[in-house]
Amino acid sequence: MEREYDVVVIGTGNAGSDIAWHCRKAGMQVAIVDSRDYGGTCALRGCVPKKVLAGAAEVVSRAHDQQGNGIRGAIAIDWPELIAFERTFTDPVPRQKEEGFRSAGIHTYHGLARFTGPDRVAVAADTLTGRYIVIAAGAHPRPLNVPGEDLMTSSDDFFYLEALPERIIFVGGGYISLEFAHIAVAAGSAVTILQRSGRVLKEFDPDIVDRLLLASGEVGIDVQVNMPLVSVEKNGTGLRVRAGRKGEEKTFGADMVVHGAGRVSAVEELDLAAGNVETDRRGIVVDDRLRSVSNPAVYVAGDANPRSPQLTPVAVMDAHIVVDNILGGNARVADYSVVPSAVFTNPPIASVGLTEEAAKEKGISYVANAGDLSGRFTNRSIGQKHAGYKLLVDEDSRRILGAHLIGPHVEEVINIFALAIKHGLTVDDLTLDAIPWAYPSNTYDIIHMVYPLVRK
Repeated sequence: MEREYDVVVIGTGNAGSDIAWHCRKAGMQVAIVDSRDYGGTCALRGCVPKKVLAGAAEVVSRAHDQQGNGIRGAIAIDWPELIAFERTFTDPVPRQKEEGFRSAGIHTYHGLARFTGPDRVAVAADTLTGRYIVIAAGAHPRPLNVPGEDLMTSSDDFFYLEALPERIIFVGGGYISLEFAHIAVAAGSAVTILQRSGRVLKEFDPDIVDRLLLASGEVGIDVQVNMPLVSVEKNGTGLRVRAGRKGEEKTFGADMVVHGAGRVSAVEELDLAAGNVETDRRGIVVDDRLRSVSNPAVYVAGDANPRSPQLTPVAVMDAHIVVDNILGGNARVADYSVVPSAVFTNPPIASVGLTEEAAKEKGISYVANAGDLSGRFTNRSIGQKHAGYKLLVDEDSRRILGAHLIGPHVEEVINIFALAIKHGLTVDDLTLDAIPWAYPSNTYDIIHMVYPLVRK
């Protein structure tokens, strides 16, 4: 059956859903397609289930940190019970999503979408023609192309494990592996991380990451750098993992090996060439309006856009840009210059703006101020030994260029710095004279971060 629409959206995650909703609200005829359960990465295989698991790990970590400070007795994670609780968040999503689309008059389709022309996609026996086609198909684990890759557990599947094995190896040193490692070790597993290069969490400030690695080692997480994966093979009831540079390979034993080595845009099966959608080694090539450079009827949003950070708030921002450009004539440009991000480890870390490395590459004159906050009341009162910061300030204007934090609630505090960078605030604008921050709070500790940078 052939059907015509104003907008055809591929993907039902945050980006695709928002685009479908807003275009429909504007009076357009909209169809939405997904080859997997409706809901996308964040709701089903990312932020939401991760925060549930990380929340349990945080409780264990907090109780451990408070031992001897008036708290007695260990707290343990009941993994099956935790997963059952997690599923109360994820299981209802597909049905609720689809019912919501249908009640709004958005036509829903299930199956793999493939381009059959510049303005057409086929889904099973249906052909959908759209004035605009939006690719918001999300991402999937990056192919590693090593022997035994099929023996690995995907990061998607980790969220739904019925039991957690005794020994787990996480391949990759990004936020997925670090977050999962802290969850697994809190649940009682022995955890190793294998990172192919010499640094984990390469997008974050190295000094803050080093502090996190110290905290990770203290709870038993073994982080091995310069360990590119060579192979995975069965070894009796377990798995044997070989990793390392040529001539320096090591062997590790595990009961489970989890792929945490990054994700790439899930666009390989869309037959983009048939839609005249240009690609390069990273994925779909888009302009600054998030439009295909070769097919002006095609827009890309969220994790399917290889040029934007793979973060849920960015996907939502992408969606709003695409909607504004569809409805308003391509007037809005994507801007990823201020994107705060956080890693939900124990303790968490967070970052926004420039690192020192990036500032040097740009030739920007800056002043850096770093410090330890573990002795502050807010952290000492809960037994947190690993809390600190690094701020970068423009040497001339005194504007904040970057903020890098570790410690409790930094995923909240970092948003203050994001606003400061976005609106060109100086360190003087964040002092107690300017704002009487609520006390006691981790936000109040901003005063102690900026004070050494304030001109007396």
